[in-house]
Amino acid sequence: MLLVQKYRHYSKNYIVYPFIIILKALRGVLVVVFCLFVLGFLIPEPRGIPVQGASSADWNPKSFWFEPWGSSGVHKGLDIFAKKGTRVLAPTSLLIIYRRVLTKGGNVALGLGPKWRLHYFAHMDRVFVAGGVFVGRGDELGTVGNSGNARGKPAHLHYSIFSLLPMPWRIDSSTQGKLKAFYINPLTYLKAID
Repeated sequence: MLLVQKYRHYSKNYIVYPFIIILKALRGVLVVVFCLFVLGFLIPEPRGIPVQGASSADWNPKSFWFEPWGSSGVHKGLDIFAKKGTRVLAPTSLLIIYRRVLTKGGNVALGLGPKWRLHYFAHMDRVFVAGGVFVGRGDELGTVGNSGNARGKPAHLHYSIFSLLPMPWRIDSSTQGKLKAFYINPLTYLKAID
């Protein structure tokens, strides 16, 4: 009888023990994820205009969420006009996570910045950075152009900022207003430079 009770105890531990190990491992992963999440908000966010020599005279302050705007419906960014070949600079510290040629955006780069914000740069003539590279504020990403669906239009940089964390208080009744929970008006971002 004692042997049977000992065996039952062993079989219960044999079944339960792997789950305990998995839960402990998940707890460790969750702690790491939480720490990375908090760290994303603690990283300083120096800000700069992403086109060398640009000022508020080089963009239309009413272009964010302007409609109608082609097949996308509304304009979810800011177009900064400059001479073709003007340097495109990192507006803040970024981890470049994406560099491609897209039908609409042309030569694009996407970087993850502080506060879990994605910075999207489109219509570039050339892109100099590769995915997986860290860049600091003011580092060169590429040059202004008119690639993608901007071909034949004046050279400019399309600049968008997308928050990975939703901000539901920004939602409104405008066209695609639910997306405002994620898109940040680059003008408010750039005004913090002044």
